[in-house]
Amino acid sequence: MIAPPKDIPPELGERRAGAFVSLKRHGSLRGCMGTYLPTYPTLAEEIIHNAARASVADPRFPPVAEHELEDLDVTVDVLSAPEPCQESDLDPLRYGVVVESGLRRGLLLPDLPEVRTAEEQVAIARRKAGIGPDEPVSLYRFTVERHPG
Repeated sequence: MIAPPKDIPPELGERRAGAFVSLKRHGSLRGCMGTYLPTYPTLAEEIIHNAARASVADPRFPPVAEHELEDLDVTVDVLSAPEPCQESDLDPLRYGVVVESGLRRGLLLPDLPEVRTAEEQVAIARRKAGIGPDEPVSLYRFTVERHPG
């Protein structure tokens, strides 16, 4: 893994948080990978790891090619700790959602243009996790600090 620079701000070197890195090329999603809970000792390492995964390991896309790099826009979403909630507690413009059933887990970031209701948000997260519409789930919500690139 690429090591963080030595002169990073304290909030990146001392803080731990889950983070998602989204890559867009010409306005279209090109890769997105992340962690909803921290898995590395620092936020900087979390972001570096997820940026690398978004560029080469998102199963929806082939690895990013060198000629694409200059056209990429990178957004980093730093996640708050997830908190248990009910569907009525969700606002898809403000909160992301995690749905869990057994070992299956689906996550959807907040403020996605195609998602307008909590019901849509939960349904999409269920589909991502392979959880049927009638299966019981635990719901968690989180906020993000969005850092567009």
